[in-house]
Order: sequence, then C-alpha cells, then structure tokens
Amino acid sequence: MAAAEMTPPATVSEALPDAAEILALVTARLEDDKSEDIVSIDLRGKTSIADYMVIASGRSQRHVGAVAEHLIEALKAVGIKHVRVEGQPACDWVLIDANDVIVHVFQPEVRSFYNIEKMWSGTRP
Repeated sequence: MAAAEMTPPATVSEALPDAAEILALVTARLEDDKSEDIVSIDLRGKTSIADYMVIASGRSQRHVGAVAEHLIEALKAVGIKHVRVEGQPACDWVLIDANDVIVHVFQPEVRSFYNIEKMWSGTRP
C-alpha cells in the first residue's frame, strides 16, 4: 500500500459558537420571525444553568410553533446538535435549551401569567 492510502482523512474541526454568538443568532432569528417583546437576560453570576435567557412572544399557537421550529433548525445548522425542546405540541410555551442560551417562546397570556422575566431579572439578595 502506498503511504497516501494509509493516511487517515483530515478532519476539519469547526468550533461551536460561544454563548454570545448563540444569543445573537437567537435574537436575529426571533426578530426575523416577527416575535414580539424580545427580552434577553444575562444569567452569568446568577446561575450555572446557562449564560443567557431569551424570552419572546408569538401571536398565536401556530406562530409560537413556527418560531420555535425555525429557531431549532437555525441552531442545528450552526452545529448545536443536542437542542432540547419542551412544550412543542401545545405551543403555549415552548422552551428551547441551546446549552448556554435558554429560550422561552410564549403566547402573550401565558407569558404574563408566569412572568419569568421578573423572577430572573432581579438582583440577588
């Protein structure tokens, strides 16, 4: 066998996006899909579950579902493979865990009921 045949194929290691890049992607995707009241919360120093939380509203169950699906596809396209999703069948509140960024897409009435912005935006005692 020739030496060239024994050489393993070169692997290209693509770096995964960091938290700030994921946040920018999420925000841009939500804006493109006409999400409403987009809020980004910096969680660094508050918890170890993620660096950022993004909260947005959709106008209806169908809109919430479409926004969530487009966001999941965009995250996977940049190499985030293990995106965890909760609440997609009902689409009242869809939670998307993209590792360092957690995204909540709500219908407006569900968002106002749970009011998670207030819980996570406050300062620590």
